[in-house]
Amino acid sequence: MPLTGANNPHAAKQVLFRDNVANDNPLNQTCLMRFLYSLAWWLSLPLLVARLWLRGRKEPGYRLHMAERFGFYWVAPSSAPRIWVHAVSVGETRAAEPLILALLKAYPQHDILLTHMTPTGRATGKALFCNQPRIVQAYLPYDTTWMMGRLTAHFKPLVCILMETEVWPNLVARCQSENIPVVLANARLSRRSLEKGLRLSSLMSEAARGFSLVAAQTATDAERLKQFGARHVHVTGSVKFDAAPPDNAIENGRTMRTRFGQRPVLVCASTREGEEELILGALGKLDPEVLVILIPRHPQRFDEVAALIEKRGILMRRRSSLPDSNETLPSNTRILLGDSMGEMFTYYAASDMAFIGGSLLPLGGQNLIEACALGKPVLIGPHTFNFEAITEDAVAMEAARRITDADDMIRQANILLRDRALRTRLGERALSFAHQQRGATERTMELLRPLLSE
Repeated sequence: MPLTGANNPHAAKQVLFRDNVANDNPLNQTCLMRFLYSLAWWLSLPLLVARLWLRGRKEPGYRLHMAERFGFYWVAPSSAPRIWVHAVSVGETRAAEPLILALLKAYPQHDILLTHMTPTGRATGKALFCNQPRIVQAYLPYDTTWMMGRLTAHFKPLVCILMETEVWPNLVARCQSENIPVVLANARLSRRSLEKGLRLSSLMSEAARGFSLVAAQTATDAERLKQFGARHVHVTGSVKFDAAPPDNAIENGRTMRTRFGQRPVLVCASTREGEEELILGALGKLDPEVLVILIPRHPQRFDEVAALIEKRGILMRRRSSLPDSNETLPSNTRILLGDSMGEMFTYYAASDMAFIGGSLLPLGGQNLIEACALGKPVLIGPHTFNFEAITEDAVAMEAARRITDADDMIRQANILLRDRALRTRLGERALSFAHQQRGATERTMELLRPLLSE
């Protein structure tokens, strides 16, 4: 969450402080909390700059477009009305794809401002929408009223659509002051996030009450968002189920699969720090002919994970090092490291089954929807609080199987990879589950239409 200010930050802070200490009531407490929140952002700016520069050593993208993070933009103004969509990183950007495409189709006279917080999110957006000249990308500035005001003054958005779990108090306050409706789309809120948010209830609940519309993924998310203070909450489902694989992803996956020979293939997707060591430690119990495609969630960890594999003496090839020819992968290669961006559908298409990472350790789990959409049997660990309802529904429909730890994941993988009939049955259930969940994009669009027509 970010920081705030005003057109005259120092004068605004003095007024806010004077008003809040004068009276002890909920409204003044909220103003005081937002003043302190904003002050924290202003005081943290030197550290934030240093952090961007340091992170730029591993991810050079953090050193690009830095001025945008402070509200300075050089994109040429446009006479076309703009719809603002904020997708913080890779997952949110991919989730936003079907909604953005629907907006472009429904409102041909409008442009899209797509903002991010991470370079990988921005790169994902660039790859997804490279053929869409009506989309402008930029970084979201830090959450001060003054910086958010620079963004709204430059781009003049008609509506702001935040994807999934983004609650920025000063962004919401600035939009309210300029009569810009704020929508939380594809919204989800885990139990842990709710508990954390309630600790700052006066600040965060004010922001939640500022949403003109909330389109929640599940009834559970909707109830938690209402507890958070949100109003006008509707259950629409997850737009991620509406995302179609890229045109060439399945064909590329089939081509990739021919390079593996007749070997069974297990994808371990979106793994997080600490999980790769657990998987590698259990790898000796996996049938030796199985090829494992290991895909770390964060690209800055590709080299780190490669070093872990090499340290254990496991024969590995990196996706980035594979020649463009159709050369077959050596049969003694145990792991293919998925060190590429934007190929998750391709990896799934090239596999027989998938394990979804972020779930072996208490990290909240990752999205199982893409694997289900390609009809792949899914294994997922015990820690899935970020996707709690969807995961429980998938397990209940036998579209996914819950495993307890890395050893159990390997044991279940051995069973499925030896039993084609069982694998086919579970894959069909996964595909059926994905089909049943579709339609969230259109439901969200119906809710958005009154705001955009105004």
